[in-house]
Amino acid sequence: MALDDKLTDLHKLHAAGQEKYTYFVLAASGASIAFAVQKTEGLPLSWWLVPAGLAVLSWAASFWLGVRAIDRVQATVVANHALLQLQQGTHPTQPDHPQLVQAAKEGVLQAMTVNSYQANTAYVWQFRMLLAGAAFFVAWRALEMYRITPAS
Repeated sequence: MALDDKLTDLHKLHAAGQEKYTYFVLAASGASIAFAVQKTEGLPLSWWLVPAGLAVLSWAASFWLGVRAIDRVQATVVANHALLQLQQGTHPTQPDHPQLVQAAKEGVLQAMTVNSYQANTAYVWQFRMLLAGAAFFVAWRALEMYRITPAS
């Protein structure tokens, strides 16, 4: 197996793993929101619920960031496809002038860099927001236990 084939296989493996991770955190965020809603159902609105609300907001942000990461990865793939077409001279709107082709390639590379950075940032914050939601939820449960503990 040639080195290029090994690199391609490794890249595919990494991309598949990252995609599975993103979808796992999306599912965990959605399930966490549902669990929090179920646990707070029927409770009267009070300031004691603020940490639970912050947990739900954190999990919602985690979910949104996961969707954002997937969107930015897809935008990067589309831009990469366009770049390959420009390099092969097969892009549907390929300019005739070499300087215009070079400018188009640079623009696509810049878009790929921005999209990749945004995807990476979203990945990192997706997980952080999942953890923040868990911390807020545990804080709410601790406060709730304190609130319902009878005074001695």
